[in-house]
Amino acid sequence: MKKISITLLVITLFSPIATTADVLNIDGNRSVVQNANTPVRGMSKEQVLSRFGEPNSRRAAVGDPPIARWDYSGFSVYFEYNIVLHSLIRR
Repeated sequence: MKKISITLLVITLFSPIATTADVLNIDGNRSVVQNANTPVRGMSKEQVLSRFGEPNSRRAAVGDPPIARWDYSGFSVYFEYNIVLHSLIRR
């Protein structure tokens, strides 16, 4: 039993570790990016308005939970209820 445990430990330590990352593309030209100049996850709509001003456009919430989108020049903000989920920078 001890030999099997040591063998499993060695295999685990020296086996290659796979890493993955997901990139979200919407409309073929946006990706998930965190940037100091965009709203961060957890901010309220009021905080976003206070810091970034009125958006160029607001898309009505859809789905359950309701997801809304505000579009600013250069980035979009996605909300669940009144809280920021993601900010997406247009590239």
